Amino acid sequence: MSHTAAVPGSPQHFPGTPGAPATPRAVAARATDLSKVYGQGETRVTALDSVSVEFGKAQFTAIMGPSGSGKSTLMHCMAGLDTISSGSARIGDVELASLNDKQLTRLRRDKIGFIFQAFNLLPTLSAGENITLPMDIAGRKPDREWVSRVIETVGLSGRLAHRPAQLSGGQQQRVAVARALAARPEIIFADEPTGNLDSRSGAEVLGFLRESVRAMQQTVVMVTHDPVAAAYADRVVFLADGRIVEELHRPTADAVLDRMRLFDAKGRTS
Repeated sequence: MSHTAAVPGSPQHFPGTPGAPATPRAVAARATDLSKVYGQGETRVTALDSVSVEFGKAQFTAIMGPSGSGKSTLMHCMAGLDTISSGSARIGDVELASLNDKQLTRLRRDKIGFIFQAFNLLPTLSAGENITLPMDIAGRKPDREWVSRVIETVGLSGRLAHRPAQLSGGQQQRVAVARALAARPEIIFADEPTGNLDSRSGAEVLGFLRESVRAMQQTVVMVTHDPVAAAYADRVVFLADGRIVEELHRPTADAVLDRMRLFDAKGRTS
């Protein structure tokens, strides 16, 4: 998705100073000296190099960096979608490397929500059925009051009977957001969630993610390449060459863009 201007109502209008330190808070997920290596010998690639980072509860964190910097790898390792080579990855107090496949599947189902660039909705199900599908598969009874609150927050009350083909791209992604929120996971990982959306639809989805953090105390970790999208977050973590090189708190789109230009300049001269 390409943005050229700030969207009214986006965090550029929220109080706060770019770069100001965040208030200490409980931790939803933590990486400690986390490394991820692919291949061996001449084909060996270090995707993550001793990364240590915490994601606070009820906080919206954006992960940014150039292509190949390790941002998606970090998210996949933290979400239990990829194994780590060394170090530690925890969701709450649970060390992911200590879990077998069945336990890891259960943890992802019960503790983690996912939002992907491709909406991943089942075309034969209604919006409402797509939202509760993960809980239906797990045999868990949805908390109807909570689900109703989620649906109202993302503005889907009048669209629950519609199938994905009857919804716009922005509405389909709102269904995906609601599906991730509906099970009340401890943390939501979003991989370029607005990448297939136009600016208006993308701003709506980002606003809903921002509201889920503010109003519902959700924890969101989002990989993005877009400075305007990153400005909806409480904090931006920048990666380069598999390492964290900087953090920015209470970001604005301009401040994020300035940092990215600086990294690009360093990359060209290194």
